[in-house]
Amino acid sequence: MPTAPDSVRADAAPPDVAKAADALAEAARTGAACPPVRTLFADGDIDAAYAVQRLNLRRGQAAGRRVVGRKIGLTSPAVQAQLGVDRPDFGALFADMAVPDGGEVPAGRLLQPKVEAEVALVLGRDLPHRECTVVDVLRAVDFALPALEIVDSRIQDWDISIVDTVADNASCGLYVLGGTPVPLTAVDLRALRMTLTRNGEPVSEGTGADCLGGPLNAAVWLASALAAMGDPLRAGDLVLTGALGPMVPAAPGDVFETRIPGLGSARVGFAAAGAADAAAGAEGDNK
Repeated sequence: MPTAPDSVRADAAPPDVAKAADALAEAARTGAACPPVRTLFADGDIDAAYAVQRLNLRRGQAAGRRVVGRKIGLTSPAVQAQLGVDRPDFGALFADMAVPDGGEVPAGRLLQPKVEAEVALVLGRDLPHRECTVVDVLRAVDFALPALEIVDSRIQDWDISIVDTVADNASCGLYVLGGTPVPLTAVDLRALRMTLTRNGEPVSEGTGADCLGGPLNAAVWLASALAAMGDPLRAGDLVLTGALGPMVPAAPGDVFETRIPGLGSARVGFAAAGAADAAAGAEGDNK
């Protein structure tokens, strides 16, 4: 289990943690991916990876960014096997990561985006228990929404291990939420069937059961892990529970939409290549 969040302060981080955090932050700032950071740590040092994540989270908060929830990753057994792990991971969600349903991701905003469909949960109560149960989660969830997570990696060519992805905020980029809240009494999350399309063509399918056996299981794991760290989920938090199907690479000009009967839909586009340059040029002409 990762150590408590207060164990690493931005002004007292170990040199290897600070170096990894700096590399990832610089990659995000410049748009130039960095080499894997796992080489800075002993094999599989998950605690060090979470320390890197927390350092950049605190730097973001110090810069005025607002944390609004958490995302869960590595909920698929196939992906866990690929990275040689037997548990999920998590990262933080900032308010400025949100893209409106039907909106567009500006050209150049992300380095290596991929899209996956998920179930989002919004909490109406705190989840403070280290041994959280499904009943605790059912009582705490205010409503569910369909979601698209746009994952991204600041690591070159997605050459990641568990240490790299954890340090890189669980490879989180942006997210899109559908707009119609659904109470859990009206939907069986485990039985949901998801279809993700790219430019109108199906590219990914899955079910609620493909997410750690069910999105509620993923939420139980996250709530227990965060409570054990002394940083529990709180009322109002958003939780992205993990992919329902394989993630799909996104290219400029693509439009993705997920449809999850019983839950709704969510849609996002990616600005065409050159859109950022054209916008910058138009701004310059108006000066």
